[in-house]
Order: sequence, then C-alpha cells, then structure tokens
Amino acid sequence: MRVVVVGAGGIGGTIGARLHQSGYEVALVARGAHGEAVRERGLTFATPEERVTLRIPTYTHPRDVSWTHEDVVVLAAKSQDTEAAARDLALAAGRVPVVAAQNGVANERTLARWFPDVHGMCVMMPTAHLEPGVVVAHSAAATGILDLGRFPEGTDDVDESLAAALRGSRIESVPRPDIMRWKYRKLLNNLGNAVQALCGRHLDSEEARRVLDLLAEEAEAVLAASGIVPVTDREDDVRRADHLQLRPVAGEPRAGGSTWQSLQRRSGIETDFLNGEIALLGRLHGVPTPANAGLQRLMRESAARAAGPGTMTPAALLAALTR
Repeated sequence: MRVVVVGAGGIGGTIGARLHQSGYEVALVARGAHGEAVRERGLTFATPEERVTLRIPTYTHPRDVSWTHEDVVVLAAKSQDTEAAARDLALAAGRVPVVAAQNGVANERTLARWFPDVHGMCVMMPTAHLEPGVVVAHSAAATGILDLGRFPEGTDDVDESLAAALRGSRIESVPRPDIMRWKYRKLLNNLGNAVQALCGRHLDSEEARRVLDLLAEEAEAVLAASGIVPVTDREDDVRRADHLQLRPVAGEPRAGGSTWQSLQRRSGIETDFLNGEIALLGRLHGVPTPANAGLQRLMRESAARAAGPGTMTPAALLAALTR
C-alpha cells in the first residue's frame, strides 16, 4: 500500500511525515508556495522532540502521480476544496479508495459522487501549518487519533491496513463501522473554531461561554430533528483518554486551531461546512439556527476582508449573534 496524501498542510503533512518515518511508501500532493518549498527543500516536520527535514516524493497535481491499484488516497484538503479535489482525482486516479481526513460531515457524500470506495476519518490531531514547507505536530504522546471506516458504514481491508500503518507510526487508529457518528461528535466540538478565530484565545469569559452554549443548543436541536445520533461526550472522552499531550515545539506554545490558522494565513475557511452544516440542517428540518448562521456570516465577512484572527471581543460577538 502506498498512501498518497492530497493536501499536505498541518494534518496531511503530519500523516505523511509519520508514515514516511516508519518506512511506509508515501507521496504528497501539495500546491502553491508550500508545495514548491517541499519539492525544493523537503518537508520540515517539527514536534516536541525533534525538527527534521524529510524528502518525500511531492507532486503539484494528481495527474503528475503514477497511480497503481495499490494506492490509497488520504484527502486532507479543507472542506471547501473537496469538490475540486475530487474532480482532479477522478480524472487522474480513477477508482482509487479515498479517505476523507477532514473536519465536517459533508466531504464523504461529496466524494461518493465520483468514487465507489469512500472512507471517513475522524481527525483529532493538534497540528499547525503557518509557514511554507513546515508542519508542526504538538502532541508528545500519540501524534493524533485517526479512527476511520467506510462511508456510510462498515469497515474493510483499507481501514484495517491503514489503521495498522498509522498505529505503527505513533498515531492512534482503529477501524469503526459507525465512523460518521464519531464525525458528527467532532462536528459539534468544532463549532467553536470560529469563535476562537474571531476572538483569539479569549474564550474564558462569560460572553464567550454564552456564545458556545448558543451554538451547542442549536446544534443539539438540529441533530435531534434530523434523527442523527452522534457518539456521546463520554464515548469521545474515553477515546481521547490521555493520548494527546500538547507540548511546546521549539519553546513556542501551540498557535490557534485550524480555523484560526486559516485566518492567519489569509486562506479559505471551512466554517461553511461546520457552523454552516448546522444552519443547513436547521433549514431542512425547520429548526432556527441564528447563532450558527450568524457566526458563519461573520467569518465569511472576516475572511473577505483578510482581517486575520482576533478582531472581535467575546462581548461584541455575543451582541452580534443575539441582537
């Protein structure tokens, strides 16, 4: 099995780096300044224990890869880029198995329009990607938790083989036949990503907690109306256990989460597939979601202005979502 990682940023780059370090065959597909830097100088991979440069075969586009029947794609692009990536992959690679290592719950359904063998992956991996050619992984125990399974349900040899490879590469991973239930729990956990992006790290205020409560209350009502039953908080806590132990890298604490990093890089944001998923389900099932829809709008406006993270106070955000 060769793992072809499409989207070699924080998540994809870390997956590729760990598999490569363990002797597995890996290829990366990365574009722009990041892809150019990795092709020219190698991928710089920084963790609490090391900073190394890895020479991993890296391509600009899926059509540049010499595909074989033993390849498995790990798609780690942002959700807003999934459809374009799927079209490129379908033309270049045909019926290759595709694993969606992405936040949100819409990617698998999108990929299933083009591919008969689609898998979901629940991503719990604290990483950062703010500089071309560099990815940072902040957990000193397991590098991440990457459970996976077939979409819409079940498991197969792809899940078993990839999970075994990940476990052999300092990443917790097990096949799960109900992987989408885990991804819905992760979706609920990700609803606050945009709050951190807009307000910076000031999330310990009463106003910030109220915003997070509003988002969660709407989401729970929407999922109940939709008949969707995620795994419980307790199941999620048991799975996480103490596998993820965040440590500074080169003396620096972790930057903000993935949405914060997107605003920092002035790149596209995936809020439309997180809070926007709750807004969509609310419209389909007649459940009002003013807080999630409002946060989605504010993030869209902030990204359009290239405003960067931390431009609102929690009090201002709460007022904007409740007026």
